[in-house]
Amino acid sequence: MVNALCKDRKLENAKLFLSEMEDKGIFSDIVTYNTLINAYCREGLIEEAFELINSMSSKGLKPCLFTYNAIINGLCKNGKYARAKEVLDEMLQIGLSPDATTYNTLLVECCRNDNMSDAEGIFDEMFLRGVVPDLVSYSSLIGLFSRNGHLDQALEYFKGMKRVGLIPDNVIYTILIGGFCRNGMILEALKVRDQMLEQGCSMDVVTYNTILNGLCKEKMLSDADQLFNEMVERGVYPDFCTFTTLIHGYCKDGNMNKALSLFGSMLERNLKPDVVTYNSLIDGYCKEGEMHRANELWDDMISRNIFPNHITYSILINGFCSQGRVSEAFRLWDEMVGKGIEPTVVTCNTVVKGYCRSGDAAKAHDFLNKMTSKGVVPDSITFNTLIHGFIKEENMDKALDLVYKMENQGLLPDVVTYNVILDGFCREGRMQEANLVYKKMTQRGVNPDRSTYVSLINGHVTLNNLKEAFRFHDEMLQRGFVPDDKF
Repeated sequence: MVNALCKDRKLENAKLFLSEMEDKGIFSDIVTYNTLINAYCREGLIEEAFELINSMSSKGLKPCLFTYNAIINGLCKNGKYARAKEVLDEMLQIGLSPDATTYNTLLVECCRNDNMSDAEGIFDEMFLRGVVPDLVSYSSLIGLFSRNGHLDQALEYFKGMKRVGLIPDNVIYTILIGGFCRNGMILEALKVRDQMLEQGCSMDVVTYNTILNGLCKEKMLSDADQLFNEMVERGVYPDFCTFTTLIHGYCKDGNMNKALSLFGSMLERNLKPDVVTYNSLIDGYCKEGEMHRANELWDDMISRNIFPNHITYSILINGFCSQGRVSEAFRLWDEMVGKGIEPTVVTCNTVVKGYCRSGDAAKAHDFLNKMTSKGVVPDSITFNTLIHGFIKEENMDKALDLVYKMENQGLLPDVVTYNVILDGFCREGRMQEANLVYKKMTQRGVNPDRSTYVSLINGHVTLNNLKEAFRFHDEMLQRGFVPDDKF
């Protein structure tokens, strides 16, 4: 009865049933309590589960391994890892030996939170207490270290599992392949793929998608195309991820004909594209300057009830700004805000850049005020773009005001900021101000780069200050930068 109620998630009814049974002198055994405790833990009602443990203890029933495993699992699922560790310590204190399920629950939670030191500690403790790690233990650790770029460590655990007689399955091979692909080590990923096939493991759609993603990131699109054909020939059906990955890869490569052909194949297979698929295609056409095609895809997306997100808007805004069509970009920004889509600083920076490119730094500055009114905090890129815009218009005073404003907002000018200001003064022949900017940047611990010295040298040469020009030339050499030597 209790089991049936718990399966139906009627926990209060189950608890009431227990109480009624006890009133009749029929007391529950540990199995009944464990069933209810496990159900409460699954629902995230951990405190209620602890109350049940206290209740069973008061009736002379001792919590067993299953009880503790249920509690530890519930705590981990609810993000209470530290308390789960305390429960493990309590188990050990009362002489109850944890099993692989106990440790794997904690291990999986550590790996989910990228807690590498605790994960290794739990794995080592398993061995010390004679608990044999299984495929779950090893796959968790291999995934953790692969995901975080520690491929050598992932390989050690991969070899370790084979040493203890465990046979890796296609899931573990795919995890390892994914780690190599994420870190741009596609050749190593393909070697693991070969090992996988030699061991008799078959590649499923997830494995193919993982390798395709790696090949596309490395712009190895002909190899990706071959792998896609192999996949189809072997009867592995491409899914949404397969097509979206390839479309993204070809869009990044500027091969819009191939990307659109894949998009057509995707639709023919009744695979529904999402906003990510459309974002790739729209971005590809924007980068090619084909805004009419980008707009057509925008309309097609909406006609399929797939609605643009902040990334879609950012892509189109950037596309219009790149062509100097700032009014259209600004219209999109207003539309985005009107629909309740919060603009990001990246989107706002695109508009600022668009105004500055079109020679209207004043409007860019007005937009700065508008973006802050919407709660978007400008970053160093926002200010650097604006500063550069005013310097292009030879408005050094306004550019300097922005540097002060930037500092007042807690943003420290970087080498890009200083170089833009310094170059502006040099171009106007105001070398005294340029030297002061140089002095200020070095005093603040911002190291000059090659561009800094080139601007200073050219500025002094223009005014025939050869002594100063040679001084900066020598300093440039001392810092390891190669000058043009054209002055």
